[in-house]
Amino acid sequence: MVVTLSVFHPASQTGFADWAALLAASAADTEGCLGTDISTVTDGDFEPAVAATFVDEMACDRWVDSARRAEILREGRDLGWLPSAPALELVDGEAPPPGVGAFRHEIVPGRSAEFLAAQRELTGAASGFSGYEGTALFVDDETNTALSVLRFRTDRQLSAWVSSRERGDALDVLRSSLTHDFETMSATTAFGTTVRTDHGRIRQTPNWKSAMMVLLVLYPTVMILSRFLGPVLDDAGAEPWLALWLSQVVSVGLMQWWLMPWAAKPFRRWLDPVDGDGWRSNLAGAIAILAIYSACLALFANVTWLQFWDYMDA
Repeated sequence: MVVTLSVFHPASQTGFADWAALLAASAADTEGCLGTDISTVTDGDFEPAVAATFVDEMACDRWVDSARRAEILREGRDLGWLPSAPALELVDGEAPPPGVGAFRHEIVPGRSAEFLAAQRELTGAASGFSGYEGTALFVDDETNTALSVLRFRTDRQLSAWVSSRERGDALDVLRSSLTHDFETMSATTAFGTTVRTDHGRIRQTPNWKSAMMVLLVLYPTVMILSRFLGPVLDDAGAEPWLALWLSQVVSVGLMQWWLMPWAAKPFRRWLDPVDGDGWRSNLAGAIAILAIYSACLALFANVTWLQFWDYMDA
């Protein structure tokens, strides 16, 4: 799932809702669109913005690159609605663009006014920090949910705000209007580490879990490359020191872009530093991985066709 965000300079609130509705409608008419939303524009505290959610990045690209969207944006420029940033893409399971923080909220029914007041306080405090560029806020009154997207010039400046005392003080008011603490759009790295926010603090997968995931993929990868790629490099006349380096280049590339993301999918909840933090989850995931270790060891111990050492002198 992909959320794309079109953010505009707050030239005037007059007429924005009508024009933004046209832009949202063009997204809704695009195949693969799951829904659209227009930002909450209140007294200039938040940036005017339009969000559209798509099933995948290809569907998102169809709309972003469409002639209809380009035409509506041109009309918006004539009305004074100028983009304040390139279209932002928030991809489920991936980190937001540099300097961007995206936070999901579940609001206590009947406390939307308190939530908006707390968001104004947060926005006012953030605006005093170096690199602050703006905040877009989307509130769904039907589901009592909200999405706030905060933009800083760099990740370093965003981190300075996230860890600041001023933000911590303002969050106390915000939390009182939420059913539970807000969440960032979490991201899992290629090497099995998930990063997200819990109670306003950045948390990530414990190192022991990441290490178990790396070993889970590294061992069979090295065994298979040693069996099939090693002989090819030897036949090509590669010296042992070069053959080992080339084999490691291939193994790291495979793990980075294909094998680790694929292997981490079934363990996404276990790797989550919040959802997978209970002892039952920790134990169940560790047992599952140990079972896979055992299966891999049994496979390479008993299937001689996969044992590279039997072919080294062939």
